[in-house]
Formats: sequence, C-alpha cells, structure tokens
Amino acid sequence: MAGKNELALDLRKITKEFPGVLANDSVDFQLKKGEIHALLGENGAGKTTLMKCLYGLYQPDAGEIYINGEKVDVTSPNIAIEHGIGMVHQHFMLVPPFTVAENIVLGSEPRRRGMLDEKRAIEDVERLSERYGLNVDPRARVQDISVGMQQRVEILKALYRGADILILDEPTAVLTPQEVEELIEIMKSLTEEGKSIIFITHKLKEVKAISDRVTVIRRGRVIDTVSTDSATTSDLARMMVGREVVLRVEKGPAHPGEVILEVENLKAKNDRGLLALNGTTFSVRRGEILGIAGVDGNGQSELTEVLTGLRELEEGRILFKGKDITNFSTRDIIETGVSYIPEDRQHRGLVLDFTLYENLIMGNHYQPPYARGIKMNYNKIRKEVRRLIKEFDIRTPNEDVLAKSLSGGNQQKVILAREFDRDPDLLIAAQPTRGVDVGAIEFIHKRIIEQRDAGKAVLLISLELDEILSLSDRIAVIYEGEIVDILDRKEATEEKLGLLMAGAGTRRAMGGGA
Repeated sequence: MAGKNELALDLRKITKEFPGVLANDSVDFQLKKGEIHALLGENGAGKTTLMKCLYGLYQPDAGEIYINGEKVDVTSPNIAIEHGIGMVHQHFMLVPPFTVAENIVLGSEPRRRGMLDEKRAIEDVERLSERYGLNVDPRARVQDISVGMQQRVEILKALYRGADILILDEPTAVLTPQEVEELIEIMKSLTEEGKSIIFITHKLKEVKAISDRVTVIRRGRVIDTVSTDSATTSDLARMMVGREVVLRVEKGPAHPGEVILEVENLKAKNDRGLLALNGTTFSVRRGEILGIAGVDGNGQSELTEVLTGLRELEEGRILFKGKDITNFSTRDIIETGVSYIPEDRQHRGLVLDFTLYENLIMGNHYQPPYARGIKMNYNKIRKEVRRLIKEFDIRTPNEDVLAKSLSGGNQQKVILAREFDRDPDLLIAAQPTRGVDVGAIEFIHKRIIEQRDAGKAVLLISLELDEILSLSDRIAVIYEGEIVDILDRKEATEEKLGLLMAGAGTRRAMGGGA
C-alpha cells in the first residue's frame, strides 16, 4: 500500500463563481493516499461545488487539479472516471426498476453477441461485492431494497469503474443509525484496500468517528485543515459557523394543555399492500413535543402520510381539536391549522423547477395577503418572501432562483420558513434536520421549542435518537406499525429506547394516549 503521506489528489486555487455567488474562492485541498478526509462546512459553503469541479460536472473558473502528481483537465465525469475518481451523490443516481447488477454495470456492460451478458454481470458484481465486504444481492431490483443497500450499490458502481478516489457526498444523510455504523466499517475497509475517500458532511460526531483529517470550508473559503484527533467538536463547529455554537438543546419544562391531536387504532397499508400501521394510537397536547422513535421502516412514513392526507386509512380515526379529519384532503388539513415538514424535501416539500418565492408561498398562495380572489399581490409576496429569506438565513442570491439550484440544507430552510410562518396549532416535523449543518440544526431546534413554548403541539418523527432525546417531552416508540410504549423523557434512556425499537420490552396499557 502507498505511504500515508503520498498525495492521491492535490487541488490548487480552485475558483468557481455562479451569478451572484462565489462558491469556491481559491480553494486548496489535498487528499493523502489511503486516508479518509472529511470536507466539513455549512449548507451552501461550497463543499459539493468543489467536488463537482473535481468530478467534471462543473468546470472551475481558475485553479489546477493534480491526481497522483500529474496535472489533469477534468472536463467531464468520463474523464474523472478514467483518472480513478468516483462520486456517490447525496441523491442516488439509480434506475429503480433495474436490478442491482444492471445498475452497477450500466454504461460499462459486459456483452455477449452484442447483448448484455447478464450472467457475467452478476458474477462480476458478486466478486466485487465479496472483495469489499459490500454484500448486495445482484438480482434484487433497486426499488425493493433499503436506502442503505442502495448506497452500497452506488459505491460498487464507482468501484466497478476502477475508482481509487471515492467522493461520498453526505453519505449518512438518509441512513439509519445501524446503517451509519455499517458504512463506517465499509469506509475503513476500503482505505485498507488502498482507496482514498473524501467524506462530505456537516455531522461533527461522524467526522470524529470516521476521518483522519478534516478541512473546514466557510462561504467558499478554506478555514483550516487539521488532524481530526487534534480538534474537538466545539472547535470544528466554531470553524464551520464562525461563532460559538450551542451543541446541546436548551429548553425549560413543558406546560402541556388540551389535547390537539388524537389518533385511534390507525391501520394503513404501504405501497406494497402490506399493513404498515397496525392499531397506532397516541395523542399530542398543546405545549408539548411528542417524539416518535423507531428503526426506519416501522410505519413512520405511512403515519405522517395518513396524518397529512397523503395516504388513505383502512381503519381508525384522526381527531384534530376534537374534529374528525380522517381522510381529509391535504389542503383541508392545512387549512384546519396543521403544518408539515416532510422527510423527503425534494419529492414532498418542494417543486424543484419552481422559484424560491413560489415554493415559499405554496399552500398559502391563494389566500391573503398573497392573493385577493384570483389576483396575486406580487409586491406583498416579494416583501414577505424577502423577510422569510432573511429570518431563516436562506443562502441565495435572490428569490427568483429555482429551488433545485439551492443546496440541500437551504432547500430544507425554505420548507421550514414556509411551514413555521403558517402559525399552526400542530406542527408535524419528520426528520426536520436531515441534511442540514450544525448551525442550522441549532436554529431549527430553537424554533421547534419556540413552537412548543407558544402553546403549539409538536409531533416529531426522527431517526436521530439524540434529537428525539434532546427535544421530546414524551417519547412514543413505534415497532411494526404499533406504538409499543410511551415514556416520559425523564425515564427514557438510549438503552431502554433501543430495546423497544428492536421489539423487546413489555407493552404497556396506554389509556388516553398517556
């Protein structure tokens, strides 16, 4: 294996500018052979832009790229691949109806008589999978496998094409805690095989757990590159944000009032026609945060969908402020006083080809102050939109950019701004901090607590146990579509919740959702 101080990659003075935004400002970045190098920064700091310049998706306006000491011009992803660079994007580039093997070999297919040699493709994938410990089923269809398994397919796609330098863009953003642990082991085994990894992230705990070195970027500039062992999470947070960041949630005691939401014996099927909710029952009161904890795939997505009119109930009923809203339309549910932060911002939270201002008024666009009858008040719209952009620190040159041009974290802030500004009686927050940086997490947590303290009811669904434990006043554990227990935060521990999430522990009677 190459010496640890040999450079696999040397980026020199990389500069990339978009209209109104200097995304990368003379950035220097070095990757040693066989290391995991974390690229850390706030949303919109320029991390992904830098890597897209390396992968040939963007052309830098200035700067040089050296791979294994040789200066190269990376004018396209094909050139990057030829030089041993592979990129696993935050939003996977897979064809859902295709098999795992078909996705991995796509574009570089083994052929026999001019046709795909399916047997050889499967054998190649099995051999590659076994070599790197990335156990996948080459015959499974991508649409039928977990998100964590899809990520393995993306990594194998890069390895199949001979990648020695792997760029992983926010690889843990959509993974369960168990899948994160598996990914850490995979990354370590890849470096033992001589691969070098750039790990784009904003999660400080994972930086400390995974990386050898870390480079912090803020507003397009490199702040510093340090050995991971020599920096604390507080040091890294301060470099990222440019100020001290409170890494723990500070909140006073809850003062719960009347019941706002009651769900009774909910039963609903998933997209495959299987029962996903199986008698789900709980309630949420004004002035409290009820957290839903569980391993991904135990009915959380279906629960938020039936509560927001996106999925029909088979049985049970939903009461909001005493009114039966079972199977109401999404618009009717919003108009009764419910706001919703969806877990999938790109498919459920935004229309990516709409402008920022259109997304910020969506759902309220037909009501005052934005409209009177069929006439839109564009002066008022722009005034309110600019207020929200400032209040929620949405990094954008203006309100007319398309939502798809924003970073993932800034897309999340657009949804938060819109939903919080509705002044709801009930806030349903599903994975509210997924894919956002430490400064934004601090901001979002404060705003959620402000909702609670203003007498709103908050239903928090999160795969991050730290987030559930930090924010919740009560914690309901969901397993196979049932609420198996509801704990007061004071009696909840990671160990106790972990057992319940795994289906262990004793189910207890829950009169009145308490």
